[in-house]
Amino acid sequence: MVTLGSLWLPIVLSAVVVFFASWLMHMVLPHHRSDWSQISNEEGFRESVGKLKIPPGQYMTPHCGSPKGMSDPEFVKKMEEGPVTMMVVWPSGPMRMGKHLVQSFVVNLVIAFMAAYVASFTLQIGTHYMQVFRLVGTVTILAYGGAQLWDPVWRGYSWSSTLKGIFDGVVYGLLTAGVFGWLWPQ
Repeated sequence: MVTLGSLWLPIVLSAVVVFFASWLMHMVLPHHRSDWSQISNEEGFRESVGKLKIPPGQYMTPHCGSPKGMSDPEFVKKMEEGPVTMMVVWPSGPMRMGKHLVQSFVVNLVIAFMAAYVASFTLQIGTHYMQVFRLVGTVTILAYGGAQLWDPVWRGYSWSSTLKGIFDGVVYGLLTAGVFGWLWPQ
């Protein structure tokens, strides 16, 4: 039986590899640069919204408060009139990347750990590279890429942005699978 303890190196190393691949995908390669559009009259928007002093958080407008509220005539009218928005408000000031980078790495560790968990109960010591690669690749591609399918459905993200994120997820999954296949206990 393969223990999770025997998989600590592929868990950590794959998290590191994906961390750097993610940096490469978002900071060097150009395919994510068109994911977000600029609001026309950005300064007017910033001035208007800034006056509201909205604390950091997730917001939707109009907001109905409950499923029952979705049929309220006042809410329906607001939806028809628009604008309908979902937004995330971040704290003002310089972007502090440290917290986000740490959280990103922790997510990579969790995904690698879950893949290791599934593989440890499914595969034996000495399993061939391609069998490890297939199983771990499937699990991690689903984890990195599959979850993004909800974004265009419920959050209004564009399909093109989502497909690029899924592509990234496939790359991350394949990298994780390669590390696990390479370091699988013999």
